[in-house]
Amino acid sequence: MGIAMSRDRQDGRLLSLLALQVLLDYGRAGATRPPVTAALLAANTLLYLRPGNLDALLPRLPRVLFNPHLIIEFGDLRRFLFSVFFHTSEPQFVMNMSSLLWRGGRLEEYMGSFEFASMVASLIGLSQGFTLLLSKGLLLLGDGTAYYQYSSGFSGVLLGMQVLNARAGDIVLFGVCIPAKYAELAQLFLMQALIHEVNIVGNLSGILAGLTYLWLKNGPDPLSDIANVVSRSVRFARGIVRSAARRCQSCSGRRVFASVQREVGQGMWRCTTCSHDNSRSEDVCERCSIPHEDHAFSRRRHLQDVGNEELPVEEIRARRLQRFER
Repeated sequence: MGIAMSRDRQDGRLLSLLALQVLLDYGRAGATRPPVTAALLAANTLLYLRPGNLDALLPRLPRVLFNPHLIIEFGDLRRFLFSVFFHTSEPQFVMNMSSLLWRGGRLEEYMGSFEFASMVASLIGLSQGFTLLLSKGLLLLGDGTAYYQYSSGFSGVLLGMQVLNARAGDIVLFGVCIPAKYAELAQLFLMQALIHEVNIVGNLSGILAGLTYLWLKNGPDPLSDIANVVSRSVRFARGIVRSAARRCQSCSGRRVFASVQREVGQGMWRCTTCSHDNSRSEDVCERCSIPHEDHAFSRRRHLQDVGNEELPVEEIRARRLQRFER
C-alpha cells in the first residue's frame, strides 16, 4: 500500500530511469521477458500516466484510493480491488515498478506464468484483507489513523513477493548486504524513512500476506485433513457397531444353548396354569390335571379317536392318589 494522498508529479527524470531499466531487462538478447510481469508493468504505467483519451475512461484517483472506513461501512469493493494498481506520486510509482521488474521477473521464471498470476491475485486479496483487519483492530484499540487514511500502490504485494524470495539468497540494498529473510523488513523501514506518507499498516499487511500464502501453499491441504478426519470417524464408528453386533450374537447363542441344556438336563416341564414342575414323562399336570402344551394336540387327537369319552370322576381321583403315593 502506498502514499496516503495524491501529490504533484515530478519532472519525469525518474520515469526515464525506469524506462531505461525496462529496456535493459527486456531488450537485451536472450532475455526471458516474463509475460505476466510485463502485463503488470504496462497496466500500472497506463493507469499512472493516463495518456490521451484513456484519461476520460479511467476513474478519478480519489474514487479508487483504499480507505478501510469506506470499504467496511459502505462495501466499496472498487477501492478494495483497484487501489493497488494506482499510484499517487512518481517516486512511489518508480520504486514499485522497479521492484516489480526485478522480483516479479525472477518469481515468474521460477513458478511459471500461470502460477505466478495466481500468486499475485492471492497476494492482492490477502494484503488488502489484512489491511482491513489491522486498521479495524487499531480503531478498536483507540487509534483510528489507519482506519480513516487513504492509500494506494503496489508495495504491499511486492513485500509479499519479497517473502517468497527469502530463499533466493542475500540481497544488496544501497551497497549493504542484507540476509534475504530480513530483506522485507529492511525495505519496509527504508520506504518509511524515505517516504513519510507511506502507509506502514498496508506494507505490514503485505508481509503477512506473503507469510500466509507460504503457509497455505506449503502446509497441509485443509480439505484433505477434513476428509481424513471424517473417514477415520466413520471407520471407528463402524468398528464399534460391528463389535457390538458380534457380542450380541455370541451372547444370544450362549443363552439359547444354556436354556436348552438346562431344560433337557432337568427333564421337567412347568405348567402354565399353576406353575407346578412336572416330569417330562407326564402328559398332564399332577396338580391341576391340565395337559402339557407339547402333548395337547396329540391328546386331543387321542380323545377324538376314542369318541371324545371322558374319564369318570372316581377314576380321576384314583389316579391322583396313585401319583401322590409314589
